[in-house]
Amino acid sequence: MSLIFILSNSTLANEAPASETTSNQLVPAQPKGSKEPDERMAQLTSVSQLADVQPTDWAFQALQSLVERYGCIAGYPDRTYRGDRTLTRYEFAAGLNACLERINQLIQAATDKTFTEEDMNILQRLQNEFAAELVSLQNQIDNLEVRTAQLEASPSFSTTSLFNAEAIIAVSGFGGSDVDDNFILSNRATLNFDTSFIGQDRLRVGIEARNTPDFADVTDTNMSKLSFAGDNDNNFEISALLYEFNLSPEALVYLAAAGGGFTGFTPSLNAPLSSSSIGAVSNFGVESRIYGLNGGGTGIGFQYLFGRVARLSVGYLSAEANDPDVGIGGDAYGAIAQLTLQPTIDFAAALTYVHAYNVSPGAGAGSANAENPFDDAATSVNAYGLETSYRISPSFNLSGWLGLIDAHAESDPNKGSDATILTWAVGLAFTDFLGRGGDLLGVIFGQPPKVIANDIAGREDPDTSLHFEAFYRYQITDRFYITPGFFVVTNPEHNTDNDTIYVGTLRTTFLF
Repeated sequence: MSLIFILSNSTLANEAPASETTSNQLVPAQPKGSKEPDERMAQLTSVSQLADVQPTDWAFQALQSLVERYGCIAGYPDRTYRGDRTLTRYEFAAGLNACLERINQLIQAATDKTFTEEDMNILQRLQNEFAAELVSLQNQIDNLEVRTAQLEASPSFSTTSLFNAEAIIAVSGFGGSDVDDNFILSNRATLNFDTSFIGQDRLRVGIEARNTPDFADVTDTNMSKLSFAGDNDNNFEISALLYEFNLSPEALVYLAAAGGGFTGFTPSLNAPLSSSSIGAVSNFGVESRIYGLNGGGTGIGFQYLFGRVARLSVGYLSAEANDPDVGIGGDAYGAIAQLTLQPTIDFAAALTYVHAYNVSPGAGAGSANAENPFDDAATSVNAYGLETSYRISPSFNLSGWLGLIDAHAESDPNKGSDATILTWAVGLAFTDFLGRGGDLLGVIFGQPPKVIANDIAGREDPDTSLHFEAFYRYQITDRFYITPGFFVVTNPEHNTDNDTIYVGTLRTTFLF
């Protein structure tokens, strides 16, 4: 009986349990800052209504029976089932209770003659095994009904604000390339206030204090920069002022007055490596350098979901939007268009185009030639990127990117000159490592931005630097992580005359 096949497993739908999944799934109906999407369920009449359930999934037939025969399974508003998430006993009891009630209705109405004595015995065993949870669930349902009645009596939406924070304390060090070995103790503290006004929006006000230096000041290369680097002398300053809202279940609008970025509305396809607090330890390893060509943190973004397999993201960000002498369209800016395709639940790929002006073509992680190919001339950029992510198994994700950046000198000196910059990387993420849910082993290998062609003699990189990175995120609790990590850069500045650089860190992260 398909009902028992599904309910006898702790994870419902696509695959075996996974403690951590990638962010490839296209779920645009909720504000992006929410840790959990809107949990209201939508009733289903066909399993085909679930965007993340495929006929090749191991539990497809059983789930199809529960949906289409018994009518006791619902989906989320974004048309997903989220079957790769491990259930608690109470969540299992809730699903069991819904199916038991439906089956009892069918039996009483004598509309289904296929129940056997064996089926009834299995149902009885499940009821006995989960008796305590079912009783507790009924009490919770009764309380919810009372609270729902009170809310219905006053149906207006109440403005809600949530507070969340993050603190990083790290011991970091560097060596090699003719620099003295040294260690530092630094921190970063971030406070976010998220407010919703209509239930399908989010206003984020973030403040941040930090004192992690840029190792480039000592090593003379941006290739040594940590992912969480930044220094404002530990003075709390506004780090984000963002507003997001849904025009429809498929469309999201993103407005940034401060602290905006392309990946706020565009998937980088580099999860779970893309977090500077619990992911990669290097600036280079967080995401494709294409996304660093944004020009500033003020502007607008838009994303739209076409069915379940395609998403279009477009946006514009400026560095001097509040300057009346410059305006939104002057000085440094960046515009992006990205098409993200996800033909299966496990594979996604994206094509990215960025046009920018007066930004550093090396995006803060390349050689000096890549950061400034035309000797301080005003520069326009056309960049093309390919990003991919493939979840090979529930605990192993492979990601990568390729970026080609065409730069053009728009002013003297060297007006009219052209340069081409190349960067790429491959990332391996082993989640649930050694059977520990929440742990993550990350490995990143790639080439920081390199000038492979330049009309100006002497500003083309002669050799090739390679970036090797490994880190292990150890989860102490759901909100406390310790991450030892290191990365090595060979031939810094793409020059074999420079000795290898070594950077290491022991990063502790607190989320609350």
